[in-house]
Parts: sequence; structure tokens; C-alpha cells
Amino acid sequence: MGSIYVPPVRLAILEADTPVPGIKAKYGSYGGVFRYLFERACASLDPPVPLSSVLELSSHDIVNDLNAYPDPETIDAILISGSKYSAYDNDEWIVRLTQYTRRCLEGGRVRVVGTCFGHQIVGRAMGSQVGKNIRGWELSVTEHELTPEGKKLFGVEKLSIHQMHRDVVYDLPPGVVPLASTDVCPVQAMHIPKRLITVQGHPEFTEDMVREILEMRRYGGILGEDVFEDGMRRVANKHDGVAVARAFLRFLRE
Repeated sequence: MGSIYVPPVRLAILEADTPVPGIKAKYGSYGGVFRYLFERACASLDPPVPLSSVLELSSHDIVNDLNAYPDPETIDAILISGSKYSAYDNDEWIVRLTQYTRRCLEGGRVRVVGTCFGHQIVGRAMGSQVGKNIRGWELSVTEHELTPEGKKLFGVEKLSIHQMHRDVVYDLPPGVVPLASTDVCPVQAMHIPKRLITVQGHPEFTEDMVREILEMRRYGGILGEDVFEDGMRRVANKHDGVAVARAFLRFLRE
């Protein structure tokens, strides 16, 4: 018998920011950054598969166009990107994103993926408090402690991915399974099967991307010298962004 055709998952990438110049020149937008991540994840599968057989990607600039959101009936999942903005602010586009995310979660069919700011938006949409972390910045390649569920879902014993945040989700929303934690940020990853998966880190980031962001934030006065140097010491460390992307793919197709 022939194999049953499974159509690609229609994943809408909700772009919550514009990349810094070097990233923008190479990838265009954060939609392009995530396309590159998922291409590498698909290439790492055994056997490798083309991205187009797994995902049908679309990108939506939700910051500059309040009407950019796709009709939930035309998609299977959303991915909310990271952002330099704060998920607890009440700018119109952030409030609208929170409402749209809540609508997707409550509808039960459209699955939700979030990274960094997107992770925090999901927390906010589900009623958790989001705010600044009194422990300060978490930057560059960071090792996470995984829960048993996290080890199973990500397929590794310990997880290291890039970080770039000072805001956090303070507490787990009701019904969410915790996947990972660090000393600086206990709520690092959340999961509800067939509903949502989020990570506070940036699986999509590479060494070159993080170097540029760190340098821009240092020269812009956002990061102090000690914090900057600490991030630069770890920026080239091995990280598991592709493993996280494979977990996203499994989640989207389960």
C-alpha cells in the first residue's frame, strides 16, 4: 500500500519586531529567520525532508499593520516571534496580539508556538503575570535544566539555547506542563499537547545574530560592560536550537 499523504502544516509566523540590520540584510524579516531554522531542522531528520513537505509558511507584520492577522480558519498554527518590546505593555498592537493568541488557544484547533516575547504573550493570554526579572538579563547560550517531560519532548538530557531577555513569565498558567528552567528564569518552556509549546529562549538565533544584537545593545547603552562581556564569552558555545525546532515540528504534526 502507498503512504497516506499528509499536507504541510499551515504555520503563520507573527513577526513582533524588525531584525537588526545584519540579520535583516541576510534573512529579510523574522519570517526568514524562522524559515532558515526550520530548513535546518528538516535537513537534520532521518531521512531528511524538504521544508515544503512539512510546513507552508506565511509571515505577518503585526506591529505595523493591525490587520495583518490571518483568519484562523485558513491556518493550522501560529508562531509568535521574539521582540525588543515588552509583552506586559498595553500598546494597541500588543493588546491585539494577546487577544488574537487567546482566541486561538480557546478555539482549540489552531496550535500556538512562542519564542521569547511570544512565550510571554502566551503566558499573558492565559492569565499569568509577565514583567521585568529582578535577577536581570539572561543572554547568549544558556544551559537549562529539563523536567522529565522536557527531556522527552526535546530529545536531550540538557538543553542549551540562546537567550536575549530581561522580562519573564512569573508563574505557570493553569494546566500547562513545565519543560525547562534556569536559576535566572524558572519558567523557561511550557507545553500543552496539541495546544501550545513555548520557550523563553531563541532557538532561531545563531552566533552571528547574537553577536550583532549584543554589540548594538552595548553601544546603545542597554547592556553594561560586565553583562555584555559575559554574553560574548558564551556566544559561540554549542546550542540546541535545531533540536528545539524538531520538537516544534513534532508538536505541529502530532
